[in-house]
Amino acid sequence: MKRSEVDRSKLSPMMQQYMDIKDKYDDCIIFFRLGDFYEMFFDDAILASRVLELTLTGKQAGLDERVPMCGVPHHAYVSYVDTLIEKGYKVAICEQLEDPKETKGMVKRDVIQIITKGTRIDSNIDSKDNNFIASLFDFDYCFGLSYADISTGEVYASLFDKNEDKVMKEITRNNFHEVIVNDSMDREIVEKLRSNYHVLVTITKNEYEGGDYDYIYKDIEDIRLIQSLKHLLQYILDNKKGDMHHLQTCRIIKSSSYLEFDVNTRKNLELVETIRSGDRQYSLLWLLDKCKTAMGSRYLKSNILNPLTDKEELERRFDIVSLLSTEFILRDDLIHSLDHVYDLERLVGRVSYGNLNAKDLIQLKNSLHELPEINRILKELKYDKEIETFEEVYSLLDKSIREDAPFTLHEGGLIKDGYNKELDELKAISSGSKDFILQMEQEEKKRTGIKNLKVGFNKVFGYYIEVSKGQIPLVKEEFGYERKQTLANAERFITPILKEKENIILGAEEKIISLEYKLFMDIREVVKRYVLELQKCAKILSEIDMLQAFSVSSDQYKFVRPNFVEDHSLKLYDCRHPVIEVVMKDKYIPNDIVMDHTTNILLITGPNMAGKSTYMRQCAITIIMAQIGCFVPCRKASLPIFDKIFTRIGATDDLVSGESTFMVEMKEANYALQEATENSLILFDELGRGTATYDGMSLAQAILEYIHDKIKAKTLFSTHYHELTVLEKDLKHLKNVHVSAIEENGQVTFLHKIKAGSVDKSYGIHVASLAKLPNSLIERANDILNVYEKKNVKKETFTQTSLFEYNEEDFAPKKNEIEEKLKNINPLEMTPMEALSYLYDLVKEVQQKK
Repeated sequence: MKRSEVDRSKLSPMMQQYMDIKDKYDDCIIFFRLGDFYEMFFDDAILASRVLELTLTGKQAGLDERVPMCGVPHHAYVSYVDTLIEKGYKVAICEQLEDPKETKGMVKRDVIQIITKGTRIDSNIDSKDNNFIASLFDFDYCFGLSYADISTGEVYASLFDKNEDKVMKEITRNNFHEVIVNDSMDREIVEKLRSNYHVLVTITKNEYEGGDYDYIYKDIEDIRLIQSLKHLLQYILDNKKGDMHHLQTCRIIKSSSYLEFDVNTRKNLELVETIRSGDRQYSLLWLLDKCKTAMGSRYLKSNILNPLTDKEELERRFDIVSLLSTEFILRDDLIHSLDHVYDLERLVGRVSYGNLNAKDLIQLKNSLHELPEINRILKELKYDKEIETFEEVYSLLDKSIREDAPFTLHEGGLIKDGYNKELDELKAISSGSKDFILQMEQEEKKRTGIKNLKVGFNKVFGYYIEVSKGQIPLVKEEFGYERKQTLANAERFITPILKEKENIILGAEEKIISLEYKLFMDIREVVKRYVLELQKCAKILSEIDMLQAFSVSSDQYKFVRPNFVEDHSLKLYDCRHPVIEVVMKDKYIPNDIVMDHTTNILLITGPNMAGKSTYMRQCAITIIMAQIGCFVPCRKASLPIFDKIFTRIGATDDLVSGESTFMVEMKEANYALQEATENSLILFDELGRGTATYDGMSLAQAILEYIHDKIKAKTLFSTHYHELTVLEKDLKHLKNVHVSAIEENGQVTFLHKIKAGSVDKSYGIHVASLAKLPNSLIERANDILNVYEKKNVKKETFTQTSLFEYNEEDFAPKKNEIEEKLKNINPLEMTPMEALSYLYDLVKEVQQKK
């Protein structure tokens, strides 16, 4: 039976209530609280029973037939919600808002929160990763992107050009699982996000109009960013329906502040997960994550994905890492203290929102206990940021919350003895009365002579005296026993005295639970006043945790401090791939990567499996490590600060879009050629191999010439087109290097050493032999190779780039000053007033020249 088919006039009052709530939250699975269960009905029940593997039953609802129903216990609902969320569904938690014992008629119910992939705030989300929800706002001429991690309170915003490829790159780069868009968004983009990238997308036009949260964007001048943030904020408030004041002031993301790279580069370099398995293990993040707190691990991952371009800040980090390595005893003390600090950011989020338990406050207390010692260490290190120690909060939690408090808040056992006088009195009454019950059992046995008599309790009948069937004849009228319940092998009785004590005990216990809950909420409100200061403290702890991890890694793996230079030269001596060096059993062979200010391109030739791709990857990884403030895997390193990294490594089809390896290859190459600047790094591994030999070789040469003449970016270009090595004669900023190998008696040995110059042999058949292909096949391949070599079909590579000889300076295009000024600004990073002022100055300059 479907909900749409129901005659609502026949429904029971409870089901009418359900239908009214479901109408408001039609796109959600409703967890409808009935007593000790969350029930689902109609289509929700059919869907949930299938996804969660629950038994589908039915419920009488006033109709001729039972309506579909399934349910989960309220105390164990979280795991079921997790499953539904991971499958991409939204879940609305509909709670009883009144105590059924004190309510006449229908209990009031309503949705208290909606849980989605991006709005989770519970303790079950990945502690080492951010969980962002984003708003993508279409302004017709550009996109506004704002995003927040509700669990930590971080909020960010940026603007970028209206370009579908850029949208997809931003979504995948930040790993957004949930995105909301305004109603003017192109539906093709929406469908692509849903189908190709498995992103939960919601279309909504609602924007925040209140004043309680305007602190988030009050310092932002650009109205487009404010509108995007309001769009995101309203969705968050609609879903969470609670206090969200832990959301922090928004940080504006400017692309110029970070080393940019796309999701393909992130995957190719295996920065946070491996290509093969998608696991964290054996990634750069895995290697460097010696952090002791979840906050530090998240901060490290964020930095790896968003390296800095601010030289001053990077030098500051290097200084701290160097100091920590020198003061290793203080560093060990710091590590020990950090090891006892819990996830302050997310604990504070739960304190503010209200979905915390006593264990959260115990974790907060234990974390605060370490702050005085951490503060002492930071002062000794002359660290440039100071943390608060929150002695008042620690003292409050230490004297109030029990260490063995239960997870739930409505069972009692939360508050320590001595914290509240009224509570202590109630506990004394309850405890004394329980002692009376034990004493009464002994006295009744003695008074009646019934040896197996016992005094017990259950929730239905309260306290009782139980006598076995065989002893019933011993029960006399003068005992004053009143029969309460008959069992198969016993009878249960009550007495006026027992009933009186029961009322005292149960009344006291009920009051204890109620008072403890009130006291707990009062304590939470006190802690809540410190949310902002605790968040600031968490940020500092995150940073120092990351920097101590850099220090430990640098000492353990023999990393060195890099030197940033202004002359556009890259000199990495004895550079290693840090992850491969740690994982491999054999001794790692380091290599120099030297590109002075006269060299922009290294054309790399050499055998398959000799290490060309590793050589290229270790260059990029070293740059990223330097630009997050970590020491680098070299004997000596000097490098410029890069603005972007582009990679094309490995051959993959884009099956979803129906694009071939070669089309994907050309698209990624075009992205690099369009976006790269002279301050960028480009890694092209065997570009052009996806098509016919001469097509691929021609394209590879043309791309090399374009990079050399137009872009001038530092480029590592590996190839099997040995004919391209003659380009060194004509392209003065290109140098040949090769990976060396030794061939003896038909056997090849890879030396994994990069040397100057080129080679003209690929050793492909030798690699096939190492892969254990059949001997007969290898022999046949050698015969065919000999035939081709005798034909000597190699052709001269076309190196002439013009019909006439000329100096570059003679034909260099004359620069238009106005055009150059326009190239150097980003209108998306300017306020409307700044843009108008800049335009006015340009017009004035043009008029003066006329």
